[in-house]
Amino acid sequence: MPMTAVTGRSRTSENAADTQQDAALRQVSVLVVDDEPGMRNFLVRTLGPRCKRIEEAADTAAASKLLDAQHFDLVILDNVMPGQSGLDWLAEQRRVGFFSEAILMTAYADLDTAIHALRVGATDLVLKPFRSNQILNAVRRSIDHRFLRRENTLLKHELSLDNKTARGRLLGRSPRIEAVRSALKKVARLPTPVLLTGESGTGKEIAARTLHAMSDRAGKPFVPVNCAGISAEGVASELFGDIDQGAGRKDGLLLLASGGTLFLDEVAELPLPVQAALLRVIEDNRIRPIGSDREVPLNLRVICATNADLEKAVAEGRFRKDLYHRINVMGLHMPALRERVGDIADLAELFMDGLSRELGVKRLSLTDAVTLKLARYTWPGNVRELRNLIERSLILGEFPPEFADDGESLEEEPIESLHAMEKRHILAILEASGGNRAEAARRLGISRKTIDRKCAMWNG
Repeated sequence: MPMTAVTGRSRTSENAADTQQDAALRQVSVLVVDDEPGMRNFLVRTLGPRCKRIEEAADTAAASKLLDAQHFDLVILDNVMPGQSGLDWLAEQRRVGFFSEAILMTAYADLDTAIHALRVGATDLVLKPFRSNQILNAVRRSIDHRFLRRENTLLKHELSLDNKTARGRLLGRSPRIEAVRSALKKVARLPTPVLLTGESGTGKEIAARTLHAMSDRAGKPFVPVNCAGISAEGVASELFGDIDQGAGRKDGLLLLASGGTLFLDEVAELPLPVQAALLRVIEDNRIRPIGSDREVPLNLRVICATNADLEKAVAEGRFRKDLYHRINVMGLHMPALRERVGDIADLAELFMDGLSRELGVKRLSLTDAVTLKLARYTWPGNVRELRNLIERSLILGEFPPEFADDGESLEEEPIESLHAMEKRHILAILEASGGNRAEAARRLGISRKTIDRKCAMWNG
């Protein structure tokens, strides 16, 4: 934990650093706790014009009431005050639920005070008397510490996930995938919850990341959570955070995602008590970490995904009906790869180019015969299975026998173009819909105009 001191930095470098951190400082709310009116006034004059909000308290009792009523990103407190020391009060607040940064001011710095401050979670220690630039530097360091801690935790979380294929783009040009893109674009600027459904491997997380990138939250965290990959006993602590009397605190993924987007994959796997708590979070934009006496405000976009039938889960009592309706304000169905046959060749080419460079191996030729066999396969694992097939083939240096170009003449079995396969699929759905083009368009996930245009092109 650093102590504020005069450094040898040049005024130019100091001003440059100040400018870079101004934007972050403007988002911070500060509580000043000191029994000396002059010190409180000095800090309010110094920090007030630079911060989002600043309030003051003359003692720890008043400070506790303010913390109970509202959230502060940073608390600056004096150590020596009547009634209760700043360090004792800070330790007490950590136990009942205080997750923010703290700067301790003291005129009597010694090793014991510094160690105690570190143990109760003070970010910085400032020696009285100090100048305005010294307290500003301490505030900036605390803000940096806050963001670095969050980034490190989120990075470890990302690295723990097996989502290598989920960081790409939403690929394809078929009508069904274009319809998904269009819907994502419409909802991106809104805070509305989104529910992504579809089979495993259809790209639900990619769609969620695409939605996040299109939104005004693009510069903030995107936090994916595999609800099926967390034990039922640990999921509440993982999501909401926990106050451990011995270790201090554990910031939950909801708190770490604040300002950005939380992606709950396989949301149907959440235990019922956690579903109830999640509903409150979405409704109120606040969480109460486990063991905390206080709620913490959030600013979240929630995107959920599942390959399960949530309506059936609701009927069977495995998923809360109220939560289902709250997350399904905007529902988007991700089409299976067999429903977008026209994209298979393009996806295979993109995976072949990207993976051959990544692996440092020579690409394989996607001949007409290979492409035809890829198009005829049903792809139960969808886009993920196609990518894995290309990667495995590159490593082995050849396609599996069932997809390989065996050099045999295809004249006895004419190659059906992907466009022809698309036509056959659309006409089959149209026939199954009794010729009702609106119903066929709904089943295909495309517009009625697209059906009309295709039929006119085919003289239908």
